[in-house]
Amino acid sequence: MTSDFGSRLEQVFSVSGRLCVGVDPHPQLLGAWGLPDTAAGVREFGIRVVDAVAGRAGILKPQVAFFERHGAAGYSALEGVLATARAAGLLVIADVKRGDVGTTVDAYGEAWLTPGTPLEADAMTAVAYQGLGSLDGVLARAAASGKGVFVLAATSNPEGAATQQARRADGRSVAAGVVADVRERNGPAPGLGSIGVVLGATVRLSDYGIEPGHLAGIPILAPGFGAQGAEISDVARLFGVASTHTVVTVSRSVLGAGPDGLAEAVRRASEEVAI
Repeated sequence: MTSDFGSRLEQVFSVSGRLCVGVDPHPQLLGAWGLPDTAAGVREFGIRVVDAVAGRAGILKPQVAFFERHGAAGYSALEGVLATARAAGLLVIADVKRGDVGTTVDAYGEAWLTPGTPLEADAMTAVAYQGLGSLDGVLARAAASGKGVFVLAATSNPEGAATQQARRADGRSVAAGVVADVRERNGPAPGLGSIGVVLGATVRLSDYGIEPGHLAGIPILAPGFGAQGAEISDVARLFGVASTHTVVTVSRSVLGAGPDGLAEAVRRASEEVAI
C-alpha cells in the first residue's frame, strides 16, 4: 500500500527537519552564479541546489516558472532536476500553483502527481479560486498515489490581502474558508493529512481570521522567510502550536550565497529551524 503524503512528510521532519529550499533560477541569480540564462543554465543551477541540499535538509521546492520560461528545453531541464532530487531522497514540492475545473485541472494533477511521469513530484501547489471542490480530481489522484497538495490560502504578496480577507457567506474570510475546507477534507485521522495550505510567513494570520489551533493536522507550506522579511527564529511566534508541522521555506537568502557558499548556508538555516 502506498504510504500517504502526510506520513511521509512527518518522517522527513523527524529525519531531516522542516527546512525547504526553493529552486528559483531567476536571471539575476544565474548571472551571479556565472551561469547562462538558458535551459542548460537553469538545469545546472537546479542540480547544484540538489547537491547542496542533500544530507543537509529534506525538502526541495522548484519554482516551475523559472524553467517554464525556456520552453520545451526548460521543461526538459526541470525533468532532470526532479529526477536528480528523487535519486537523492529529497521530498519535492512542485511550485506550480495550478487551478481550473474538470478535465483541465485533472490533467494538471496527472502531470505532477502520477508516479513514473517525467514531472513527478511528491506534492504540488494548487489554487482553489473556483472552490476546493474544483480540485476534487487532483485530490483524488494525490490520495491514490501517496502524493500531497498545498492549496493557497493566505499568501505573502500584499496584493492578495483584499481578496483573501474578504468574507464568504459563512462569515469566514476566504483564506480561513480554505483552511476550514482543507481541514474537513483531511478528516479526523491522527497525524498530518495529505492536503496542506500555503500561509505566507509575512502575513499576520489573525488578520485573516485564522488561529494556530485551526491548523491542527494540516501541513503548512510557509514561504516568506529570509529575503522576503520573515525570520526563521520567528516561526514559533508566527504559527504557534502549528509551527511543528510548518515547512519553513527559504530561497534567495540561501541561494544568494552562491554555488560555493550554498551548502553551508543550507546547513545553517536547517540548524536554525531545528532550534
